[in-house]
Amino acid sequence: MPISRRILFSALAAPAVAPAIAPGVAGAQAPGFTRPVHLILSTSPGGGADVTARLIAPGITERIGQSLVIESKAGASGLIAGGYVAQQPADGYTYLFDITSHAVNPLLGRTMPYKVLEDLVPVTQVSRAANALAVHPSLPVNTVAEFVAYAKAKGSEMSYASSGNGTAQHLGMEIFKSMAGLEMNHVPYRGGGPALVDVMAGHVPCCLAFLPSSTQHIRQGRLKALATTGATRAESFPNLPTLAESGFAGFENYDWNGIFARPGAPAALTTRLQQSVAATLAQPETRARFAEQGNEPVGSTAEQFRTFIQAEMTKYGEVIRRVGITAD
Repeated sequence: MPISRRILFSALAAPAVAPAIAPGVAGAQAPGFTRPVHLILSTSPGGGADVTARLIAPGITERIGQSLVIESKAGASGLIAGGYVAQQPADGYTYLFDITSHAVNPLLGRTMPYKVLEDLVPVTQVSRAANALAVHPSLPVNTVAEFVAYAKAKGSEMSYASSGNGTAQHLGMEIFKSMAGLEMNHVPYRGGGPALVDVMAGHVPCCLAFLPSSTQHIRQGRLKALATTGATRAESFPNLPTLAESGFAGFENYDWNGIFARPGAPAALTTRLQQSVAATLAQPETRARFAEQGNEPVGSTAEQFRTFIQAEMTKYGEVIRRVGITAD
C-alpha cells in the first residue's frame, strides 16, 4: 500500500518575495513563489530520499520565502508519486522528488503512467551516492583483485545480494560481473536493508552496498568494503579505492535523487527552485552533513540533469537488454 506523509517547513516571517540567493547564483531578482510549494517523494518516510529532502528543506524555504510541504506517496517503484505529479497543474507549485528508478522504470517493461523526460521534466539533480563492493568479513579477500580471483574459483556457486531487480545495486553488479568475467547468481531482496542484513549474517557473501546506509556497518566491521563505485573516492572513505582504480576503468555507479516538474511550469519558478537548491547545497554545513552520510551534493542545472538521465538510460538499457532484466 502506498504511504503518504506530509511535512511542512515554514519560512520564518516568510516575505512575499524570496530573499536574494547566495552570491554567484544568477537570477536572484526573478519572480518568486507566492504560496506554499509541494514536494512529492516517491519513497517511504525515513528512507534516504526523505532524509535528503528534509535536510535541504530549511535552506530552500529560506530562499524561496514560502513553506515547503513534503509529502510521501511511496509505492510501485515511484510510479504512484510520478503519476500523481504528472496529473497536477503545470503551475510550478508541485514537484516530484524521485530516485534512480525514475530513469530505469521504462526500461524494465513496466506500464508507465507518464513518459520520462516528457511528462515530468528535470529541474535539478540534488545528490548522488556511490555504492561499495562489500563482502562478509569472513570472506578471505581484501582487494578487488582477490575478490575477482575468489569469485572465479567459485564459479556459479558464487552469489550476490541486491535491493531488488533493476536497482542501481543490481545493475551496477551486473556491469561489474561483465567487466570481470564473473558468473555470480543474483539474489534480489525487497529493499537494501534486508539485503545488507543477509550479507552481514553470512547468508549471501557480497553485494553492492549503498554507502549512506552501510557506512556505519563498514566502520564497525560488520561489512568489509573493498572499493567504491564513484568516479572519485568517497569523502567518507578516502583510503578506499574506486573500482575504476582497481582495474575497471570507466566503471561508475551511483544511487541518485532529483527534482522534476510538469512541462510548461513557469520557468521563473522552476529556475528559482533550482537556484535555491544549488545555493543550499553550496553551504559548508550542508556539504558536511552530506559527507557524514556518504552522500555527494550536486545541484545541477535542468539541462545538466537531463543529460545525466539520458546517459543513465543508455548505460542501464544496455545491461537490462543483455541480461534480460524485468520488473519484480
